[in-house]
Amino acid sequence: MPFKNHEVKKNFRIISVDIRKIMPSMGCCLATDKINVDGLKVGYMYREESDFEADSGWRIFSGTESQDYVDNSSNTEIYDLNTIANYDPSIIPYLNSPFGTELERIPGTDKFNKI
Repeated sequence: MPFKNHEVKKNFRIISVDIRKIMPSMGCCLATDKINVDGLKVGYMYREESDFEADSGWRIFSGTESQDYVDNSSNTEIYDLNTIANYDPSIIPYLNSPFGTELERIPGTDKFNKI
């Protein structure tokens, strides 16, 4: 579920009552609408130092976003990591990776390579 509220109503692919607890609580992340509105799989993610206490440091993208898209704050939200994992469970094995980790999906698989 998102932590901030924009004036624009978003049509999420998974409604909040259908989000299941599929991983331990690890905090929140920043993710783009390409994942949870457009329904694309995670293609790229990186982990940076946390911006606030509940922040896991993960920044999650489909990999198709342009810089203009990312620069428009209405295209991103802060979500619990479990919410994003419901959209793409293949990220779960990588979420304990250290700060500074950058991962890119291996095309056609549920695996990621460090870059």
